Amino acid sequence: MVPAQSIFRCFEYPSQRLASYCEAVAWRNNRNGRSLPLIVLLSGVTALAACSTFTTPKQPQAHPASAAPSGTAAGGVASRTGSSGTGTATGSDGKPSHPRPVTLQPFPGAPAYAGEGVWQSAGRLVGGKPAVYETLLVPPGGTGRAGVAWMDTSLLSARLYSGSVSPGGGPYKYTAPVARTAASSLVAAFNGGFKMKDAHGGYYTEGRMIDPLVRGAASLVIYANGSITVGAWGSDVTMTPSVVAVRQNLFPLVVNGRPSARASTRTWRVWGGTCPCGARQHGLDYQWRSGLGVTADGALVYVVGPLLDPLQVADLLVRAGAVRGMQLDINPSWPVFAAFKPATPDGLAAPTNGTRLIDTSRGPATFFDPAYARDFITMSARPLPGSR
Repeated sequence: MVPAQSIFRCFEYPSQRLASYCEAVAWRNNRNGRSLPLIVLLSGVTALAACSTFTTPKQPQAHPASAAPSGTAAGGVASRTGSSGTGTATGSDGKPSHPRPVTLQPFPGAPAYAGEGVWQSAGRLVGGKPAVYETLLVPPGGTGRAGVAWMDTSLLSARLYSGSVSPGGGPYKYTAPVARTAASSLVAAFNGGFKMKDAHGGYYTEGRMIDPLVRGAASLVIYANGSITVGAWGSDVTMTPSVVAVRQNLFPLVVNGRPSARASTRTWRVWGGTCPCGARQHGLDYQWRSGLGVTADGALVYVVGPLLDPLQVADLLVRAGAVRGMQLDINPSWPVFAAFKPATPDGLAAPTNGTRLIDTSRGPATFFDPAYARDFITMSARPLPGSR
């Protein structure tokens, strides 16, 4: 057992109000023998600025399946609703649309909140149907709620936007800000991964290999028809003529519907250095983190929250039905998920009609900021059948 101890550290809290606070961190052991911070908010103090990340298909189908059960996520939680007596709906790509996700059950021992795990639609409708659902869930061993977003990839088309900082280089056709033509169909957008020097992986986009792709690396892959998936490079996904973008970041976090072995490693810094950081400074494993996964039927799942360790990110992805998953960016300054709902069906997405998934420091304006130099992913409405 690790002796209980108190550690005090202060930094700027990454909320929209940027209110400074000091944490009194009382440590206790969690289920993996690691220490878990319990946060006590004290009076505001001078803050440290948030910092950046740290110093590694078989031809896939558009919506690949996994060895994990298609109707049930690990831990006995269904990843999607059944179809008894309802018939099959059709997505705007002509393929069956995904059923609405079922309510996520709370983790045992986690604090209970009203409405926790209940999905609410977000963003503009696509063909009259919600394409994005959001909910909040407390991770195992945690006390605060993380945000979870579920995206219907039969209704949505993905695109990778690139920046001068990550991946670097350029110029790129698709870079911030989101153009007016793209804003007319934009439904949601979310952050990418680490700077490439820290990602231990590669980057391919717009017909160019920006950084060499690494076998075994966790990979976000986008195809010419807008389909998107997540998997290990060289086994779950590989380069094919239909691949238009690959964004690698570290190692697989969820494998076959379960957290990977690396997810629970005691050497958590393999998943990135956390704030406070800098010369002779060391962060904690519990910090703002984000992750992305794909369900057995091809829906996309995104999670984000404060005070998460890598295993908790994996647990949240699995609870939401992911069979394969990866960590995206971390630390207060970078994770962001926003859904956009203009007043009219064909209206332009804008910061004023966007909402963030949870209270991240960044918000909907991120994707419309010409100065934003990091990569991100947009999810836009697919054209309706018969439309031009």
